[in-house]
Amino acid sequence: MATIEDIKKLREETGASPVEIKKALESSGGDVEKAKAILKELGQKIAGKKMANEATDGLVDFYVHPTGKNGVLLDIRCQTDFVAKSPDFKNLAHEICLHIAALDPQTVEELVGQPWVKDASKTIKNLMEETTAKVGEHIVVNRFVRYEI
Repeated sequence: MATIEDIKKLREETGASPVEIKKALESSGGDVEKAKAILKELGQKIAGKKMANEATDGLVDFYVHPTGKNGVLLDIRCQTDFVAKSPDFKNLAHEICLHIAALDPQTVEELVGQPWVKDASKTIKNLMEETTAKVGEHIVVNRFVRYEI
């Protein structure tokens, strides 16, 4: 049985809808960890379906290290201006900028395959899929530049 506390906890952790969380908890027999795995798989399926949609909106984000010795400009795309302005999308952009500043990937392909600097159990692609599941739009890192002195 799905409790309200479990639903709230998973909602905070995954951003999935309460209906999907309830279904995942019921499918897992109330096991929160199994429900997380089900929700992760669902998020990947949603992201896969969204890949066909063209990402023509988005934003340019940046990060400059406090030392002023390196910085990043990131061009990240989504489908609508509404999502581009959302906190989830802006947070993803910031996390990717931090990651690029720390690990210096050379290409977008290398970037999306790298383990995330804050949690090596996830890749940048996983972060993008999680955000796609939350916001419901295809997300693409279009390009980035890392500067270093």
